[in-house]
Formats: sequence, structure tokens, C-alpha cells
Amino acid sequence: MKNTIPRSFPKKITNNVLFGIMSLASIVSLSACQQTPDYDYLIGETMGTSYHISYQLPKDADEAAIKASIDERLKQINDSMSTYQSDSTISTFNQLGKDTPITIDADFSRVLDVSRIVYEQSGGAFDPTVMPLVETWGFGSTMTVDRLQSPPTAVEIAQAKALVDFESVVQKDKTVYKTKDGVGLDFSAVAKGYGVDVIADVLKDDYKIRNYMVEIGGEISTSGVNNQQQPWQIAIDAPIEGSTVSERQSISAIRQPKNTATQMHLATSGNYRNSVIFNGKRYSHTIDPTTGEPIAGGAPSVTVAADSVALADAWATALTAMPYQKALETAKEQNLAAMFVVLTERAKADGSDDSIDDWQVIQTPAMQALRADKRP
Repeated sequence: MKNTIPRSFPKKITNNVLFGIMSLASIVSLSACQQTPDYDYLIGETMGTSYHISYQLPKDADEAAIKASIDERLKQINDSMSTYQSDSTISTFNQLGKDTPITIDADFSRVLDVSRIVYEQSGGAFDPTVMPLVETWGFGSTMTVDRLQSPPTAVEIAQAKALVDFESVVQKDKTVYKTKDGVGLDFSAVAKGYGVDVIADVLKDDYKIRNYMVEIGGEISTSGVNNQQQPWQIAIDAPIEGSTVSERQSISAIRQPKNTATQMHLATSGNYRNSVIFNGKRYSHTIDPTTGEPIAGGAPSVTVAADSVALADAWATALTAMPYQKALETAKEQNLAAMFVVLTERAKADGSDDSIDDWQVIQTPAMQALRADKRP
């Protein structure tokens, strides 16, 4: 999400850019004055964006204590994995030379494990060491056609690509080290999802809360029912470039299972808000780590449901870093519950993309089964 607050994490520029393309109908419809007496609504800042939480208050709950517990856990994650904090664990690791181990905490270890899983299963499309390529292409918080008009040379790309090497990051017990100088980690494409998982754990494990919705930067975990005693329903926007929050149009929705013991973990990634057209092709500033070049022909919006929000977050990023057809094939092969929002054939022929009618939803069999279970 775009914001002007000080950033603890960069926006998702490691493999993709996410600017809140989930419309979160269940969030925006909630406000302090609309809440029923037994639900609380929290908002705060973290990881360069904001968090939104709605939950059913336990009997005799200390709301201030709950919020303090949430903020403390998020601070711990920032202290561990924020590249904007010079003294964080990840920043310290990135500054070290090769073969120099550093002790890591449990949060860092879990995110590293998730990253490794998706890196391997995606064939390297998700790679938390990709930042040298992003910087070489000049794709930061804004994107212009200038870099594509004068792209990096093959030598520059090769030099940056040589530092994209997740295999050189070695974890041993409670330490991690690199076997190549200049390699660094950036967890911005998975840390927000992990943050959602952590907050959900605080609510259900520390305070025995079963009805809640947690969101950070478009990554979401839900459980139980909302304050209207209805299953949470998350709306997915049509990826219309340039649309504002008030202009967003929902093209689909995913509903929380009626089984209140079941959690729903969702992440959406997309590149349509940060893309340019050059020589008749649309490019995002998503970099494919396997080629070293920007993605052309990727899906504008990908939503993934998984066993954790961190895993969904990483997979949504990985699928956005592939050409659409390859992403769809990979999602099916990995039995992922994935939803792609892509242009219709008519819209491709007409060259239009500014109406909800120009877009269509393509689902994997796993996503179809998941959504069928959620229908009334």
C-alpha cells in the first residue's frame, strides 16, 4: 500500500510490488462507531504500511494489553528482519563478509525456512537475494520507462545476477552465514505475511480469541465470524490501472469457512499499479531472478490461499514473478489454491483494460475446491 509513514520494510520490490489490491470489504465496512459492543477494531503502523485487526473481545479483556502484545511482537519482527533498521539482524547479516556466522532468532529462522521451501518449489522464481537485480534495473518505489529505454548492459545484469544466490545462504543450528561476499537477504516479500501469522497467534494463543480478522498490507488471516456473526468475506479487486481506493471494483471474493475452527490465510500480489508500456509491451518492475530481467506478460493479480499467510505471501510473489502461463502451470503442479485475474481475449484484442468487464478470474482446481467449501 502506498503510504507516507516512515518505512520499516521496503515495499514489495524484491520480486513484485503489492499496493493493497485486495479491497478488504470486511475491513472498510467496519469502524469504531459501527462495531457491536463485543468486538474491537485496532489499527497501527508496521513494516512500512498499516495493520487492521477486528476481533471479538474475550470476557474481561484488557484491550490495551492486547494491543501492547501485538505491537511488541511486531517490533520483534522489525528488529529481526527490517532492512531499514541498520542494527536489525538481517541488516547485520547483509553487511557481513562470507563465512561469518550470525545468531538468528526463531522468527528469522521460520521466515528463512518458508523462503527456502518456495524458492525450491518455484524453481527460483521466489528468491530473497534478488535485490541487486532490482537495484540494477532502477526499479525502486516508482517506475518510469527511462530504464527500459536505456536498460542495463548484459555485463551489468550478469554482475548483479552473480549476487543473486540463495544457495550461498547457509543455516546451521541457530546461525546463518553466506559463502559468497556481497550476497544479502530481503524478506519484504514474505515478512508481512509472517507478521499476520504472528498477530493471529497472539490473539488465539495468548488471549483465546477465535473470531478475528488480521490484515497487514493486503495479507490476511481470518477465523470464525465477523461482528455481524457472518463468515468473513474478502473481496478481490479488478486490477484496473490507476484506480483509486474509492474507484476499486470487486471482481471476486473468498469467504471464510463456516467451520469456526478453520482459519483462512490469504495473500494477493500484483504489478499493475507499477508498470509501464514500452514498445507495445507492458512491463512490471517485478524481476524474474532466473533471467535477470523484468517480467512481461505476468498476471496482473494473483491471490493464494495456503497453510500460513507467510507461505501464501511468498507463493503469490513467486507466481507474479513468472509469465502467466508458466505461473498457472506451476500453481497446478504444486496443488496451490491460486486465483489469477487476467485480461479477457476480447480486451486483449481491443487493447482495453480500464473496465471490470475487461478482466476474468482463472482459478486452479485447488482454489475452486476451497471456494466451493465456503459457499452457503
